Amino acid sequence: MINKKVQNVEEALRDVQDGMTLMLGGFGLSGLPENSIGELVRKGTTGLTCISNNAGVDDFGLGLLLQKRQIKKMISSYVGENAEFERQMLSGELEVELTPQGTLAEKCRAAQAGIPAFYTPAGYGTEVAEGKEAREFNGKMHIMEEAFKADFAIVKAWKGDEAGNLIFKGTARNFNACMAGAAKITVAEVEELVPVGELDPNFIHTPGIYVQRIFQGEKYEKRIEQRTVRQR
Repeated sequence: MINKKVQNVEEALRDVQDGMTLMLGGFGLSGLPENSIGELVRKGTTGLTCISNNAGVDDFGLGLLLQKRQIKKMISSYVGENAEFERQMLSGELEVELTPQGTLAEKCRAAQAGIPAFYTPAGYGTEVAEGKEAREFNGKMHIMEEAFKADFAIVKAWKGDEAGNLIFKGTARNFNACMAGAAKITVAEVEELVPVGELDPNFIHTPGIYVQRIFQGEKYEKRIEQRTVRQR
């Protein structure tokens, strides 16, 4: 029987090394691999290139790695909630590659599917297109974007089994689903890890073929980035 379970986050990330390229799931603060980010902080891994929709906030998510100067380059779509990110970017301490959100998702999905590149109209005529091949399709200009090449994809799911099958909950699915299987090694942390056969196959979002290591996380904070409530 296939068993991809590892005992803890330390074992799951044992061979993450300085200078690697990492994909990290999440959107805002939803669906973040909190345990894995905490382990990267603890390990002190440096010179990282991180691919993530955004960079968390100053004291949570990837913001923790930015505080420790562990990230060399961020490839992101939106970074407006992180003052330290802005400071490092404007001072030249941090290399930043801003990517349209749909393009970011497709670069993950293409890597997941083994497709080396694709054409998109997003970004044509802007600095996003600088240095990239352009081609016309159906009277509209497109630019060629290459799929990501990452060493690790680190994702977070609600439930998983020991074969690596994953179920996401609500909007926490976000970039996690397209990042799983889009790197050389995919590590999944889950809130609940069950034996093979306990998940209904009809409700699995990501099949275990995309996952190499899985472990049960703990003590999730699940912060809300901006909480707005109705006045009583």
